[in-house]
Amino acid sequence: MLATEIEYAIETQDLVKIYKTGKVQAVNGLNLQIKKGEIYALIGANGSGKTTSINMISGALFPTSGTIKVLGHEIPRNRRLITNYIGLAPQDYSIYEDLSLEENVRFFSRLYGMSKGDFEPKFEELLKILRLEEKRKALVKNLSGGMKRRTSIACSLIHSPKIVFFDEATVGVDPVLRSFFWEYFRSLKDKGVTLVITSHVMDEAERADRIGLMRAGKLIAEGTPDELKQKHNAATIEEIFIELSEGEIIDE
Repeated sequence: MLATEIEYAIETQDLVKIYKTGKVQAVNGLNLQIKKGEIYALIGANGSGKTTSINMISGALFPTSGTIKVLGHEIPRNRRLITNYIGLAPQDYSIYEDLSLEENVRFFSRLYGMSKGDFEPKFEELLKILRLEEKRKALVKNLSGGMKRRTSIACSLIHSPKIVFFDEATVGVDPVLRSFFWEYFRSLKDKGVTLVITSHVMDEAERADRIGLMRAGKLIAEGTPDELKQKHNAATIEEIFIELSEGEIIDE
């Protein structure tokens, strides 16, 4: 049973992940509080620890130390409990090239225990929203990069999750489609869904409710776009990131 009277959908405290027998500290003391129904952008250069953080919060990766709460429940201990309430669209497509778009989404719906009666209307809704109606029977290997990205998003949303992680969701996507994605992200927020979006594209952050800037596994700044720009006397988030990001960047 999910905790309902909570302010934060996601909380982490002193979250750490160390790879390669202690040689690479991918995440270093990450503290996050992400509110329910918020669009939170985790921004940073490639290798700053964004994906590792998302994988730990979603229960896909065990932390080295620190604590994680998702919808009021400790992760990874309670990850089975919250699995059906989380959607994850990873940076690398987690879809099957030799299956059709529809077969991929149907496969994921079965993993979440959806009935056929629940699947059909939700699938039709996602096809329309993501503008994929004409490609429903196409093999994924024959789709463009943008359509593969949309297919991955459909797989992550088919079970109507309460929290969705979009890891580099707009990589390789043209500006028009990127704008369309953000319109859809806003519509999910309006329904109370919490969205965590990672990106190394700084202008993505301008569209989020709040931003966390990461460097070398650490959160180096956080706030609304306006708060951050005012504090750092900057016109753009990119200017702030450049100002704060001098130094070595680790590999994820």
